[in-house]
Amino acid sequence: MGFLANSVLTIGATGGATLAYGLVEAQAFTTRELELAVLPAGSETLQVLHISDLHITPAQTRKINWVKSLVKLEPDFVVGTGDFLAHTLAVPAVVEALDELLDIPGAFVLGSNDYFAPTLKNPFQYFNKNRVIQASGAALPAGELVEQLSDAGWLDLNNKQSHVTVKGVKIHARGTDDPHIKRDNYAAVAGTFDNDAFALGVTHAPYRRVLESFESDNADLVLAGHTHGGQVCLPFYGALVTNCDLPQRQAKGFSNFGRTQMPLHVSAGVGTSPFTPIRIACRPEATLLTLTAKNT
Repeated sequence: MGFLANSVLTIGATGGATLAYGLVEAQAFTTRELELAVLPAGSETLQVLHISDLHITPAQTRKINWVKSLVKLEPDFVVGTGDFLAHTLAVPAVVEALDELLDIPGAFVLGSNDYFAPTLKNPFQYFNKNRVIQASGAALPAGELVEQLSDAGWLDLNNKQSHVTVKGVKIHARGTDDPHIKRDNYAAVAGTFDNDAFALGVTHAPYRRVLESFESDNADLVLAGHTHGGQVCLPFYGALVTNCDLPQRQAKGFSNFGRTQMPLHVSAGVGTSPFTPIRIACRPEATLLTLTAKNT
């Protein structure tokens, strides 16, 4: 067999092995833990569970059971940063996955895949930062999802704001609907956060225009998702793309944003599109954030 034929076989075998690994890693659910000093002075410690991008379909039993198991972390507050759905019949499966987490105070925003079903896309389009983002796909039951989460007591922060007190900590939470498909309207919630409250910002896609608005109003912490952490990353390099206008180094985890160094946490998320069910060097995750009082 000639050199060319051997090379083709080698490339094919490598590609196949990489794909197989990506399929396995997409099921390697993990929990990260992070401590942040962001609460008002004198506050009790809060355990906040940040979940994002579940992309659930009714048949994903393993993922559903893993999300259910997160209640064992005993969070005080839960924040979901969108893209719960990936199927027209997924709302009952999402409710099943969240299960006892819905008995805990929480808040949520939606992502584009809560409004529109995922479609087959060319993955190389994500390298084109100038592409036009269009909302497309079969309509998903976003209204039903909002109703179920709201009826459970979670705060709907889609271009809304609200207050809740957890363990004596007053939380002033505000959020936007998904900036990726331009459903965000920060003007509807803009203004000074309550002086005596923990100022929490929530959005699905961490576009700079929205983060800059949170920063201008002095948010203590912003939580987001959407990026999947890059989904396909290179070891020792990281994400190749973010699917928004953040730099790749901020594709997942904790970072500081802007002139004020506003605390930002971007979840790499739990799921993927059903059409690209792989992850490479970027495991699916939920994050337990231990929030403590600011250093004085």
